[in-house]
Order: sequence, then structure tokens, then C-alpha cells
Amino acid sequence: MAIRILLADDHAVVRRGLDMFLGDEPDLEVVGEAANGADAVRLARDLRPDVVLMDLVMPVMDGITATGRIRADLPEVEVIALTSVLEDASVVAAVKAGAIGYLLKDTDSDELCRAIRAAAAGQVQLSPAVTARLMREVRAPESPEPLTEREKDVLRLLADGKANKEIASALSISDNTVKTHMGNILTKLGVQSRTQAALYAAQVGLAPQPPVRRR
Repeated sequence: MAIRILLADDHAVVRRGLDMFLGDEPDLEVVGEAANGADAVRLARDLRPDVVLMDLVMPVMDGITATGRIRADLPEVEVIALTSVLEDASVVAAVKAGAIGYLLKDTDSDELCRAIRAAAAGQVQLSPAVTARLMREVRAPESPEPLTEREKDVLRLLADGKANKEIASALSISDNTVKTHMGNILTKLGVQSRTQAALYAAQVGLAPQPPVRRR
């Protein structure tokens, strides 16, 4: 089954370019396009895509606000922030809102497709530059609800860059059980994204560092 993608960008030429790149991949399917954040939220609710590619600077509602609303309403939908400039404030805000990844618009098509597949699989992947910013700026939650030992096992594997299926295989549990544990982890930590959970794991010593994707 193809990974269903919603494109959110206020520039039609960008959406067309993304649609063209992604259309060449048999396992990726663009199911909708939004020209602003409000439309992105509405279409995400209607279409239930697997992944949203979200521009951060848009009219009516910005991409960071839209990401937060989508993640709050549809936690099964992953969001990749896609923007023109790598700014500390934007990186931190996007991740705090719930984005699983953050890519620049000049990312090549192969890397973009890899990031989409990783997001759909629940795999946290960040470039080294983004990881460095996040480690400085995103603080570990204060006094979170304690995790069970199994939840800690799941979190360690997530922070090691493992996808849902890999975590399930390593722990001899089902994919659905992994998703249930992840939902409990996010709730207990009071965070919106797997990326924040991976950063927490690094900051409290459950993992050496967040996973990074090297160019």
C-alpha cells in the first residue's frame, strides 16, 4: 500500500514540483494539496494522510500552528517541516509542535523520499545540523510521569533510529503494540512528537544522542 502524502505550501510551483518528484515513486501517493495552514488542517482531517509535508510560512495559518493542530487531532499522522531557511527558532518551534522531521526545500528528491518513508515508518531522522540545534534548545520535560521498563526499551530503540517494525522485531511484539507504547510514551512525557521523545532519551541518558542522517 502506498504512503499517502498531503502537500502544504502556499506556492503552487513548489507543490507541482513536489508532486512531480513524488509521482515517480510507486510507493508514494500525493492525495491532496493545501495552500495555507488552515486548509492543511482541514484536509488532514478529511484525507487522513500518512505524512504531511508542511511549509512553515503560509497565510491564514502558519505551518507551525497547523502542525500542532494536526498532531493534537491526528496523532497517527506524521508531519515533516519543509522550509527555505534553517533557523533555530523555526526548528525548535516545528519540533515542539510535533514535526517528526525538518528538511530544507533544496533537499534532493532522493533524500526527500527517504525522509517520507522514514516518517511513515515512525522513524526519527534528523540532519546533524538540526540535531545540534535541537540538543541546545529543546529541553527535557520536567518531572514527567515515569515510564515502564518496556516503554524505556521502546524509547531506546526509537532514539537509536529504529522504525516501528524494527522495534517490534527487536522486542518480539506487534507493530500495533509498538504504536500503543509510543502513544503512552508521548502522553507521559507531555510531548507531541517522536523527535521530542528521542531528544528526551538523549538528555536523560537513555540514549547517547538523537539519531542523525548523514549526507
